[in-house]
Amino acid sequence: MGRSMAGHLLEAGHRLRVHSRTAAKAQSLVERGARWCESPAEAAAGADLAISIVGMPEDVEAVHLGGTGTLAAESPPRVVVDMTTSSPALARRIHEAAAARGSGAVDAPVSGGDIGARNATLSIMVGGEPDAVAAAMPAFERLGKTIVHQGPAGSGQHTKMVNQILIAGIMLSMCEGLRYAERSGLDPARVLESVSGGAAGSWTIQNLAPRILRGDLEPGFRIDHFLKDLRIALGEAERMGLELPATQLARRFYEQAVEAGLAGKGTHALIEVVESTA
Repeated sequence: MGRSMAGHLLEAGHRLRVHSRTAAKAQSLVERGARWCESPAEAAAGADLAISIVGMPEDVEAVHLGGTGTLAAESPPRVVVDMTTSSPALARRIHEAAAARGSGAVDAPVSGGDIGARNATLSIMVGGEPDAVAAAMPAFERLGKTIVHQGPAGSGQHTKMVNQILIAGIMLSMCEGLRYAERSGLDPARVLESVSGGAAGSWTIQNLAPRILRGDLEPGFRIDHFLKDLRIALGEAERMGLELPATQLARRFYEQAVEAGLAGKGTHALIEVVESTA
């Protein structure tokens, strides 16, 4: 996702310095004019924006708060922007660390997967102070179609938790629905023609159900990353005294998927777990 998103910023005329733990992943961007840097601090030094999208919260912490992180730069960036799905508490820590260095911070997780990243149609959920958000908005407008400032630091991450809770239920019911269609003797592809445009329709059904029917379980968004998100959401819910039994059920199914060796497959590979239960 990050490579596609950075490519859109290059196309818009932005000057980019890039860093990735795997240099080869950034090679195509370097060939298009981005400058390779050896650390997040080097990439972020004096920049208007330092944007990250990585895997796990510990990666986010290293990129922005580590010894060679963006906020360790001698001249820190004007605004740090994290577009990873991470924890609201970490987003607030980054905000506080950035403020201590005279910088702004924005948490801006996205939804739309690899397709949204390639097509610049992501939904971007934004948390942060108004001035920092305004500074990041021109970049966001090159990356997404739905961009909503939800509130102060951490608000973007809380909104993404709502998104993931919604997806968890939809994904599980979609897999069960396809299983039902097959077992009842229907053609699942024809069933999708009927249901995807009605009240049951959703982005997930329109985009991921056809992948399941083709046997394409490769990720737009990986199972292990989604399980990380569900654990964050349930942890936040517990902290707020909120019980989410449907999300707890979905987490158990995704844990089974990881145990079955599907961690690196797309979230829709949950179909293999559903099929194994009946």
